[in-house]
Amino acid sequence: MIRIGGGFGGRNLANAKVPNDLAAVLDDAWMAARGIEGFLTENEARFLGMAAAVPPPVRKGEADGAIVEIGSFKGKSTVMLAKVAGHYGLGPVTAIDPHNLNNPQFAHLRTAPDTTTYKDFLANIERAGVAEGVRPFRTYSTEIAKGWTEPIRLLWIDGDHSHEGAKADFDGFMPYMIPGGVVAIHDALHVFAGPIRVFVEEILRSERFGAAGFVGSIAWAQYRPEDGAWFGAERAKLDRVAAPLIPLVEDDMNLRGLKRLRFRLARARVPRGAMGLARWRGLVNG
Repeated sequence: MIRIGGGFGGRNLANAKVPNDLAAVLDDAWMAARGIEGFLTENEARFLGMAAAVPPPVRKGEADGAIVEIGSFKGKSTVMLAKVAGHYGLGPVTAIDPHNLNNPQFAHLRTAPDTTTYKDFLANIERAGVAEGVRPFRTYSTEIAKGWTEPIRLLWIDGDHSHEGAKADFDGFMPYMIPGGVVAIHDALHVFAGPIRVFVEEILRSERFGAAGFVGSIAWAQYRPEDGAWFGAERAKLDRVAAPLIPLVEDDMNLRGLKRLRFRLARARVPRGAMGLARWRGLVNG
């Protein structure tokens, strides 16, 4: 079993390069993804594309690391990631989703107990021309994590938004993250307990991570297990505005009245603007 993350082993993270044609590649990827039903905004999608395109530096003979997506729904983020990965020869996107609609987030879409999104997912990745660049697993992420052995360069968590579910995804796949890689968690600024708690408790309060932030409702951080302590002040600053959300969210999404107003006020204090290429270059190079 491959375990990545004990140190840099000679890596120079300042060598992470932003490809010269990345802006055009992101435009093309968004054009292919934007018409697919889903909850990903344009700013969020473009951020994911940047995170996929700027891999951690690898030594000769090493794998670039996998792009792992937990929660595909109908393929919006899958197409975005696969378009970028395909252009740069980064290998297939591993897309993990049971494609049922048991999550409360999808209650309005469930027309029968066995309603599934799998056919729509397959049709969308085929229509976008990325089917050969996607490795789909129609099962729960916890099942895939049991047998996972590959290094990971981008871990995109958008599955079970309960605290138990989000933490299981984080714990199951983070041991394989390449130093310099990125973990991104969706819906961290929505009324779910899991994403924001994992981001604050497991990432911002850990010295294994460096640059971190929000883009829309995506919480993200770069994995820097050897020099993450250098970023402590920045993480602490973000912790101070993100942590107040935790007492206001619940796994059952039962957020009403004054509590909902307090949540909105707390969320408004969190910086979450779009990520430009120049800023991303500076952040990932540390």
